[in-house]
Amino acid sequence: MLAIMSPEIAIFVRWPEPGKAKTRLIPALGAEGAAALYRKLLEMTVREARISGLPFHLRVTGAEPARFREWLGADIDVRDQGGGDLGEKLARVPTPGIMIGSDCPGLTAQLLRDASNALSTHAAVIGPADDGGYWLLGLAEPMPDLFTEMAWSTPAVFPETLRRLKALGVEPHILPELTDIDTGDDLAAWPELIP
Repeated sequence: MLAIMSPEIAIFVRWPEPGKAKTRLIPALGAEGAAALYRKLLEMTVREARISGLPFHLRVTGAEPARFREWLGADIDVRDQGGGDLGEKLARVPTPGIMIGSDCPGLTAQLLRDASNALSTHAAVIGPADDGGYWLLGLAEPMPDLFTEMAWSTPAVFPETLRRLKALGVEPHILPELTDIDTGDDLAAWPELIP
């Protein structure tokens, strides 16, 4: 039941095209500013993944994998996210695996290592976000029930995920709560990120 091999981190990424990346930040930063901020957040995420020493890959949308490698490093494993909603995309991540986005400035290499270590004693690890979602989900084995018919991008995601884990008899390891940068209000705690 528990992970014996090292879990691989899957970083979900969108190409930072103005008008398509971080659209909820456009009212605060404009299309170019929102894309620039997202670019910075993704670079920070990849840096922390590298520092963690854990295996990782990018799951991308919005541009060809080669463009991500040109930007972030030729050595990076880049895969297309494939079709479907977020739940279908998350369900395709092999286990043991750790799923993260690329918009959480509080993410550190140590937190990634903590999540990896937790999967050696827990079937699941989750990092709650202060908006009611989660910034990390790690699974030792497939649990497709966590991803079907979920009200994504709502405050219900984290509590509903906990409820579903409980229904499966799984007690997850819970990481510290962090902030995802989704709206202008989220930037208040991170003024140094504003482009």
